Amino acid sequence: MRNLVEKRKQIEQFRQSSSLSPLHAELLGQSILSSWNRSKTAEIPKDRSAAPMQAPAKQGPNALQHALKHCAEDLKHIAQQSSMVVAVGDVGSTIIWTASSQQMQRAAESVHFMEGGQWKEELVGTNALALSLKTQQSSCVFSNEHYMASIHDWVCYAAPIIDPYSKQILGVIDLSTTWENHNSLGLLAAERCASIIQLALQEQHKQQLYIRAFSASQVLFNGKVLVMTPRQIEILVILALCPQGMTLETLHQALYGERKVSIGTLKAEMSQLRDVLGGMLGSRPYRILASVEADFLQAEQALDAGYIESALKLCSGVFLAKTESPFLCAWRDCLESRLSDAIFKANETDVLLRHVARFPEAIDAVERLIELMPKQHPVHQTLLKHKMYAAN
Repeated sequence: MRNLVEKRKQIEQFRQSSSLSPLHAELLGQSILSSWNRSKTAEIPKDRSAAPMQAPAKQGPNALQHALKHCAEDLKHIAQQSSMVVAVGDVGSTIIWTASSQQMQRAAESVHFMEGGQWKEELVGTNALALSLKTQQSSCVFSNEHYMASIHDWVCYAAPIIDPYSKQILGVIDLSTTWENHNSLGLLAAERCASIIQLALQEQHKQQLYIRAFSASQVLFNGKVLVMTPRQIEILVILALCPQGMTLETLHQALYGERKVSIGTLKAEMSQLRDVLGGMLGSRPYRILASVEADFLQAEQALDAGYIESALKLCSGVFLAKTESPFLCAWRDCLESRLSDAIFKANETDVLLRHVARFPEAIDAVERLIELMPKQHPVHQTLLKHKMYAAN
C-alpha cells in the first residue's frame, strides 16, 4: 500500500512538471506520456467529470455483441467476484456492455462508465480503454495517470478483442477498480477476459460466412477458405449487401447490367454456388441463410459510427477491383466517396499519417494533413512536395 501511495505522489509530480524528460518517459511508460501529450492538445473541458453519452445505435447487433450474449454470465461473475466493473467498448471507445460489482456500480455510473459512454481519448483524455485500442496492446492506467480528475481513484486494465479469423480488432475489454486494489495480475485478468470473448467469437464463426472483398477477395466458412470463382464471390457480396434477398431477374441486373448474358447463365452460377454453400443459400428470393460478416460491412459500420481509424484499417485496398457489376461498382464509388469525406473531416493527424504511409496515392489524406499540420513542421513541406509530385 505504501508503494502505491508513493507511486501516486510521483505521478502527481510528473503531472505538475512543465516538461518531461526521457527519464520521466521511462518511469511513466512512453504510451502514458504520449497519451498525456495528446490529451493536452485535445481541448477537453477542464471541468469535465464524466464521459459524454451516445444514444444506442439503430443498426442490428454485430459479431462482438452476438459473442457477448454467449459469455455475459462469465464476465458478470468475474466483475462481482473481483469488486470490479467490467466494460466492453467498440472500436471507437464507446462502451457497448458493462457488468459491475456492487462496490463499483455507483462510481461507474457517476462518470458514465456504462453503456453509451464515449471514452475516446480526445473526449476524456488518458484512459486504459482508449489507450489499448490506440496501441493495440494491453494497457494499465493507474490512478492519477488518468487525465480526468474524477477517475484518479481508479486503476484500469484493458486488452484488445481480436477477431480469431480476420485478425481485426473488434473492440476492447476493460476491468476497473479502486487504486488501492491495484494488482500486478490485473493485465493478465483483462487478457483472460478478452480470450473468453474471442472463444465465443470462434464458436460463432463455426456457423458464419466471412467475406473479404478488399485486396484479395476470399470467402471463409468455419475459418476455412471456400474455393470460389470471382463471379461467385461477387454474387455473395451482392446478397450480403441485400440481406432481404433478390429475385433472379433483379440479381441478374445487379450483376450484369446491360451486358448480354442470359438468365440461364446466372441460373447455372447459382446452382454451382449452392453446391459450394449447401443449405446456406436460399431461393425465392435468393438470399444467404447463414450469419454473414464481411470486411466491407464492418467498414460501412465504422463510417456510420464515425470511426475513421477503423474504417481506414478495414479498407486495405480497392473493393473488388476487377468487378464489372454495375451494382458493386456503384457501391464502391459510394464507399470511396464516404471515406474521402470522412478523411476531409478528420482531425487525427497520426491516423492520417499512417494511412498515407500505407497508401501514398491517398491524395485526399495528404491534402487534409497539409491543412492540419503547422506550416513550420518538417512534415508539412514533405506533404507539399508529395502533392506536387502526385499532380505531375
